[in-house]
Amino acid sequence: MDRKVTDLVIDRIRQWEGLRLTAYRDAGGVWTIGYGHTGAEARAGRTITREQAEALLRRDLARFEAAVEKAVGVPLSDNQFGALVSFAFNVGEAAFAGSTLVKLLNGGDYNSVPAQLARWVHAGGRRVQGLVNRRAAEAGLWAAGAFVSSAPVAASVPPQGLLTAESATATAGVLSAVATAASTPGPLQWLFMAILVASYGFSALSWWSRRREQAR
Repeated sequence: MDRKVTDLVIDRIRQWEGLRLTAYRDAGGVWTIGYGHTGAEARAGRTITREQAEALLRRDLARFEAAVEKAVGVPLSDNQFGALVSFAFNVGEAAFAGSTLVKLLNGGDYNSVPAQLARWVHAGGRRVQGLVNRRAAEAGLWAAGAFVSSAPVAASVPPQGLLTAESATATAGVLSAVATAASTPGPLQWLFMAILVASYGFSALSWWSRRREQAR
């Protein structure tokens, strides 16, 4: 059975893409219409209805759902699958399938995904804040659910090399905050980022200590 993204993911993709009923050129100069649709319907002077935009979105989603299923050979939670569909929707099937992100993920490196997402923030040769925000949101979606493990793991022991749902959610918040800090100019930028990292390190240490106490 073909896998589908959840309604929550569809709502987020609508939000991230935005709705434009008149064709326009995106940051990369590509003609676009509806919810980020770049097919034949997107051309100069073209207008569509909301219903047509929704139909195009569903059609595009089916294509990118299939692209993620084909390219990724490791188990994924619903949120992980949704984050990758959103990413593929944004960068295109070929770029997604050939990305370092997919290579690392297929090698079992789930933890590399947020950092790999953060690399895809340029369009037309320049860094785009909207893409920075979207990648941080996709990383948050990726981390929102428990990571999938191919082998059973005792409930009291975190999977080696993988984040638990609790720590993953915290990581998503830090990723978003760091992305915002990195895009904020000013002399206090690096100090702010250092404080964020230090704060996260303290939180992680506290979480690890609690886990040790629970395991005793």
